[in-house]
Amino acid sequence: MNRRVVVTGLGAISPLGLTVPQLWEGLLAGRSGTGLITKFDASGFPSRVAAEIKNYHPANYFEPKEARRIDVSHQYALVAAKEAFGDAGLTSQDYDPIRAGTIIGCTNGGITTLLSQYELYRQEGSRHLSPFLLQMMFCDMMPSLVSIKYNLQNASYTTVSACSSGANAIGDSYRLIQRGDADIMITGGTESSIVPFAIAGFCKIKAMSTRNDQPGKASRPFDKNRDGFVLGEGSAIMILEELEHAKCRGAKIYAEIVGYGMSSDAYHWTAPDPEGSGASLLMQATLNDAGLEPTDIDYINSHGTSTLLGDIAETKAVKRTFGEHAFKLTINASKSAIGHLLGAAGAIEALICTLSIRDNKIHPTINYETPDPECDLDYSPNRVTERKINFALTDSLGFGGHNVALILKKYRP
Repeated sequence: MNRRVVVTGLGAISPLGLTVPQLWEGLLAGRSGTGLITKFDASGFPSRVAAEIKNYHPANYFEPKEARRIDVSHQYALVAAKEAFGDAGLTSQDYDPIRAGTIIGCTNGGITTLLSQYELYRQEGSRHLSPFLLQMMFCDMMPSLVSIKYNLQNASYTTVSACSSGANAIGDSYRLIQRGDADIMITGGTESSIVPFAIAGFCKIKAMSTRNDQPGKASRPFDKNRDGFVLGEGSAIMILEELEHAKCRGAKIYAEIVGYGMSSDAYHWTAPDPEGSGASLLMQATLNDAGLEPTDIDYINSHGTSTLLGDIAETKAVKRTFGEHAFKLTINASKSAIGHLLGAAGAIEALICTLSIRDNKIHPTINYETPDPECDLDYSPNRVTERKINFALTDSLGFGGHNVALILKKYRP
């Protein structure tokens, strides 16, 4: 059974705003969501840049008691899910709970809670620890909270595959609906890891940009002078439905998901395969799953992290997979504007693909100033590209060689 799966609702909280319209407006305007870290004193770190969410106040979304019982990463997922439900015009009367589920990706879980509670434990022992500590730090609490709030009784779990977690969640949700195990899935990713411990870890492997004097220009994928990624935070949630289920309730349809692929570099813990062979295998597998030829793809929302090795390897993978057609593609890198959302990265980039398909607009890769001879494709540098998009591919290439891609299609009845 291969049922058609469509996107009917979107929600996001990001460094460019607290809603999807704010995110999309900021991307098209070429705004940067990166800046100097304000969450803590980062003066002692080599990298002092991050893409933080601004003007977020839990009291605007949660009762005080509720906010104290859920980590900020959980909060982001619930905020994005609420927007997605509203955007889809979806209520509990519109679905059978047994046929509805949720899968949400995350990398570090409730790391903010974990570190603050550990410090409390170190100083005062266990007596003052929160009774909600375990719930707040576990990765699997994200879908658990969403399933409880919306009475989703089908599959409910977390995908953890580093930077590919959110894309994995969407892909797994797509499969459940496609093969008839569910009719509707609430899916995406969430992350809030801008904490000293995580920044220190990424600095130790020299993965982060040290362009502290130009924080708004620190993330510059495919630019010759890139020097590392910028850590971001946020959540993106998509509502996926079986086509007939969506049509029966009169839902608006953004796009259709038609392909899901995975591969492994089997190369190194943090470095990509320098020839991009694992990523190329991924892209070909996703094309095969969708029943498409390379020439069918119009647009790629790249992983594009702004690391020296990663951007070259990804460019090689695109050229290996698409041949001469690679030079006809429009490619962009959302991380240039919003940083790297880790477990939410693949989800927010799939959401951005959906908006690009709807509007036939590809947002700019900002901060692209000096071409790199080894990155010689069209990365939509500093300009919005308007072109008809029938098929878009988004790839996520996670630490450890975990590779995931999705193909989305302009919906046609």
